[in-house]
Amino acid sequence: MTCRRSPLAHRFALAALALAGCSAVPARAQSAAPAATPASAPASASAPGPAHASAPTPALVPAPAAAADATLYRDLGGEAGIAALMRDLVVRVKADARLAPFFENTNMPELTRQLADQVCAIAGGPCEYRGAPMKAVHAQFEIRRADFNALVEVLQQSMEARGIAFGTQNRLLARLAPMHRDIVNSR
Repeated sequence: MTCRRSPLAHRFALAALALAGCSAVPARAQSAAPAATPASAPASASAPGPAHASAPTPALVPAPAAAADATLYRDLGGEAGIAALMRDLVVRVKADARLAPFFENTNMPELTRQLADQVCAIAGGPCEYRGAPMKAVHAQFEIRRADFNALVEVLQQSMEARGIAFGTQNRLLARLAPMHRDIVNSR
C-alpha cells in the first residue's frame, strides 16, 4: 500500500495515516510526534462502538499487549480523566450530524461506560472491556471510512477540549487506529 497524505487537515494527518493502515509515517510527521507511529499500535486493539440493545452478548476482551505501559493511562488522567473524556465524546457524537444517526437507538450511559473501560484498558489502565466484539457490534451498520474519520475528528475535539497534550492524543489514536478493520465495512 502506498501511504499518501490524507485530505484531512494537517492536525489529523497522523491519525489519517494510521487509519489508512500505513506502516510508515513520513519523516516530518515522525519528528512532530514520534510516539504516534502506527507501529506503536497493538495488533489486537479494539474500537469504541455503540452499546445497542441488540448487540451480541458481551465477551471479555483482554487488554492489548501495549497496555503493559501505563504511561498513556496516566497521561489521560487515569480512570477519572478517561471517564470525563468519554462523557465529553458521547455528548459531541450525539450532537454531530454525521454521527448521531448511528447512535439513535443506543443506551448512551452504557456506551459511555463501555468506551471508558475500553480506552482505559487500551491505554494501559486496570480496566477490563467486557463489551461485544467490535466487528459484531458494527455489522448492522454501513460504516464508511469517512464515518470512522468523523469519529476520530470528534474524539480529537474532545481531547483538545479536555486539554490533553497533542502527543498524548496521537499515542491514543495510534492505539485505537487498528480498530478500523473491525468497524469500517462499507465503501
